[in-house]
Amino acid sequence: MDEIAADIGVSKTVLYRYFADKADLIRTTMDRYVESTLAPRIYAAIGGSDGEYELIRSAITAYVDTVSADPDVYLFVMGTGGADRDVVTAFQQMFAEVVAAALLARLTEHRIEPGGAWPWSYAIVGAVQLSTHWWISNRSIGPEELINYLTMMVWNAVEGIARDDGSAERFAARAHQLRTPQ
Repeated sequence: MDEIAADIGVSKTVLYRYFADKADLIRTTMDRYVESTLAPRIYAAIGGSDGEYELIRSAITAYVDTVSADPDVYLFVMGTGGADRDVVTAFQQMFAEVVAAALLARLTEHRIEPGGAWPWSYAIVGAVQLSTHWWISNRSIGPEELINYLTMMVWNAVEGIARDDGSAERFAARAHQLRTPQ
């Protein structure tokens, strides 16, 4: 709190007039970041996409681009050891619900069993968020490469779900073998 107060040019007393403690500051920062920056970009990406592949790629691109545009805010909110885990969980749930709604709509449209939409949406959000967090912390690959890898993973998962008509039973009943290039 001392560093934040000094950085914005106010006393710690003034800072505490607006925020009860560090957790309150993190919660407020996260709420503002999600409401004014991240959520609108994700919603725009999801709402503006026609095909399933484009939807996946544009949503992942929006997330990665938004996080990389202001990594300090992202790392402050998501990577702070003292972060209010309830706030982070609420953030993750909000995005998982957006992904689930998109999945449910698309699966229903294609007459694919949508029963797995909720666990799939949480898996997608978790994978994209954790991978982006890893990337923003070390930048060992470029943003386009990260987007390509994440899109490849999510698209192949969705394609596999469609191939089995969304049925866990159908998936479990067939033989599984890793197909490798020849």
